[in-house]
Amino acid sequence: MKIPNPEALKASSVPAKRKPLYKSLFFQILIAVVAGVLIGHFWPDLGSQLRPLGDGFIKLIKMIIAPLIFLVIVTGISAVGDVKAVGRVGVKALVYFTAATLFALLFGLVVGNLVQPGAGLNIDPATLSQADLDAKTGSAAPKDAASFILDVIPASVIGAFASNSLLQVLFFSVFFGAAIVVIGRERCMPVISLMETVLELIFKIMSWIMKVAPIGAFGAMAFIIGQYGLSTLSTYAVLIAACYGAAIVFIGLLFAVAWLTARVPLWQFLKYTREEFLLALGTASTEAVMPRIMTKLTNAGCSRATTGLVVPTGYSFNLDGAAIYLSISLLFLAQAFGHNLDLGQQLAALGVLLLTSKGMAGVPGSSFLALSATAAALGIFPVAGVALLLGADRLMDSMRVVVNLLGNCVATFVVSKWEGQFDRSVMVRAFKGEITNHDSAVMLGKEEDFQDQELQRISEGQAPSPKFRGGPNPGDIPRFQMSKSTRAGTGNSPD
Repeated sequence: MKIPNPEALKASSVPAKRKPLYKSLFFQILIAVVAGVLIGHFWPDLGSQLRPLGDGFIKLIKMIIAPLIFLVIVTGISAVGDVKAVGRVGVKALVYFTAATLFALLFGLVVGNLVQPGAGLNIDPATLSQADLDAKTGSAAPKDAASFILDVIPASVIGAFASNSLLQVLFFSVFFGAAIVVIGRERCMPVISLMETVLELIFKIMSWIMKVAPIGAFGAMAFIIGQYGLSTLSTYAVLIAACYGAAIVFIGLLFAVAWLTARVPLWQFLKYTREEFLLALGTASTEAVMPRIMTKLTNAGCSRATTGLVVPTGYSFNLDGAAIYLSISLLFLAQAFGHNLDLGQQLAALGVLLLTSKGMAGVPGSSFLALSATAAALGIFPVAGVALLLGADRLMDSMRVVVNLLGNCVATFVVSKWEGQFDRSVMVRAFKGEITNHDSAVMLGKEEDFQDQELQRISEGQAPSPKFRGGPNPGDIPRFQMSKSTRAGTGNSPD
């Protein structure tokens, strides 16, 4: 940030003009989603052809996710300067994820037993085809626990980045950041300053990509409605109602967890992140908003190191919405084939789902793989029966996306508070619309607003905001330069 001058301080006292509604990203995405639904419903053929718009936007996001996670985690760990603290954050996150997933699965089983969404369907197994299920999953076999753990270790660092394997990138990032801490921040300052500069470039690219987010949401929503139609809702009405009803109750429980553990008013948080949640709904993808949601969390008082570790890990280990859907769908399938699972069978299914649900993010047909593995383990209904959910699965995306994303946000607040890396006063400022650190301003495309805000803070005698939450002030990290500038005509040489 530039050093303020008296003229700038005087100008900063002038109230800023309110941004027109049509320039609001939330408003633009909302209009795009509504337009996509209308196109898909009234002109389904056209809607089905608009898929490249949504896929193109998600590919733009995926283009920067791997380097973003690497740089955020490494710079965050180097700012913390404590390898043991990083280990504690990882352990606490995994403990929370396991408890949350187990509870979500149990909650889904309770709802499935109460609602009985598949009762009375009486499906004949002879009418099922394995080919449709194989087309969805690619005939892939679900991974066992050992394979999943081994896959976290990258065979090649470059390969991890090239394949966008987030857990592998995170694994390498932790080692890289820990090495900087052990060697010493001062000695590694040239590397850190280079990374900070590159990260600022990534943030700027992300702010440009978000300008086309409404186009991506429009294309994705038009495709979903055009391809699957609104008439599918009636076919799976009870199952859909059970899943969405369970999601609403579970979100209420997340409200309680957020308030009781970190005193986070989750309703205000949803208002604060409404653009990200609406975009996730429109694109049916949580990956589309990962960079922005991480920025919003660090802007709201969570340290960069904790956010960088918890959010990407949660995308594979903390899929609360998917867990609810899996347990309800399992009972739906059993009931549809005329089987009522006893307590022992349901507990056995719970154990299988707890293992198979991990690492589902980004795997095509992952929910079908998890259910197929559970069906094979229980042997109560044919594996091909999972194909019954092909029509309803896409309609569950909205529920899964919202609960998964909100669950990971709550996990970040809880772990940050648990580790003492959460500043609630900063969260209050963020919820009021302030930008609390320089890097968030770059990512959110609000650098001018941030500069005006900082001028006001300095004029009131307050300390300037840090470069990032849990990190130094902007001036404490030297800017990376390719070569030293020299003054023309001076002829001076260094002493």
